[in-house]
Parts: sequence; structure tokens; C-alpha cells
Amino acid sequence: MSVPRRVVTGHTADGVSVVVSDGPVPVSRELPDDGVSFHEIWNTEGAPARITAVEADEPTARTLAVPPPPRGTRIRINEFAPGHLGDRGLQSPVHRTASIDYGIVLDGEITLVLDDSEVLLRTGDVVVQRGTDHAWANRGTVPARVVFVLVDGEFDDALAAILPGGLTGLMHGGPRD
Repeated sequence: MSVPRRVVTGHTADGVSVVVSDGPVPVSRELPDDGVSFHEIWNTEGAPARITAVEADEPTARTLAVPPPPRGTRIRINEFAPGHLGDRGLQSPVHRTASIDYGIVLDGEITLVLDDSEVLLRTGDVVVQRGTDHAWANRGTVPARVVFVLVDGEFDDALAAILPGGLTGLMHGGPRD
């Protein structure tokens, strides 16, 4: 699959809106054994997000992790190649993040695997992932491409108290960290 194009806008010293970059996303990461690629589009740190004329450095080069930064956001496109399922029929590890994640299927089909069920998501479907244990599996024959927008979150104390293992298993790094 091709690396997505990213267009970033900004401002001149006079406040004129301009394109400050236009090209392939600068940070992509592949997990060839899993058949998964991550294309990091943008992330913000803190809220409200600071809007400057031009970013001092490349936001996607700051921290490469699954969850967003504290009080921040992250947008990425994940590509799931078919034929990379493990012994449990999963393509990703089962994981939980302290975030609200909006997943929008751009191409193909992907299965969302939860503790008690599975949901087949098709092109155009949107999932709102709310801090649940989950995994992904492309059980089809064509690549699946999903855009994920992740927003930092905080578990309610009452919910954290009933989760098996509490919040000890939260993912803080990458999918295989």
C-alpha cells in the first residue's frame, strides 16, 4: 500500500494562511510479521491544542506510541494486510488504552475482537472504541485500511475498580512494547 499524502497548513509572519508542507507522511512504521503498517499523520500535546504559525518540530517524530500524549490527540492510518493471523486468530495483541478512539474504515474489512464478541467492520463503518480490551484481525483477502483518531482519556474510578486487573495492563508504548 502507498504511504498517505499529508498536507499541513500554517501561517506566514503576516498571518496569511499557507501550505507549509505537502507530501508523504514523514513517519511510518511497519510490523512485517504482523502485516500491519502505521502511518503517523499528526499529534497534539495538551489541551487545548496550541496553534502556532509553524510547528517548531515534526509532531509525529516526538513520540511513537499507540496511545496519544497526555491531554493530547493522535491521528494515524493503519494498514492490515490479510494472512497475518496468530494462533488465536488475531493480528494485534489484545490491548487497552486510556483513550477514546474513532476508527473509520477506508478500505477493506477488519474484525474488531472484544472480550465477548466480534464485529466485522466494512468500508465506511465507524467504531468508537472507549477504553475496552480489544484486538484487530483482517480475516479477508484484501488489505484493510483504517484511520484512527485517538483522544487522551481518563478512566472513571468506578469503571477502573471493576476491570479485570484494574488499569495495570494499559498500553503505554507501541503494539509490541
